[in-house]
Amino acid sequence: MTLDTQFKLKSNPLFIRYLHENSYWYKILNRNPDKINDFIEEVRINYRLRPSDKIDKALSTFSMISNIISSLK
Repeated sequence: MTLDTQFKLKSNPLFIRYLHENSYWYKILNRNPDKINDFIEEVRINYRLRPSDKIDKALSTFSMISNIISSLK
């Protein structure tokens, strides 16, 4: 694994956590460090860090608050 790849991984605790949970990525990144972008995208998908996921979470929170308010009336 290149130093650049190692620095990217160590810069974010979520990357390290995901590596521990899915150790097959060690082999992939060791053999092909260019796959770091695929790794980062998979982390974002699995931990729901994409902008669309954040919007969905905000909408569901708003919906829950709206339901609570309507039930109190």
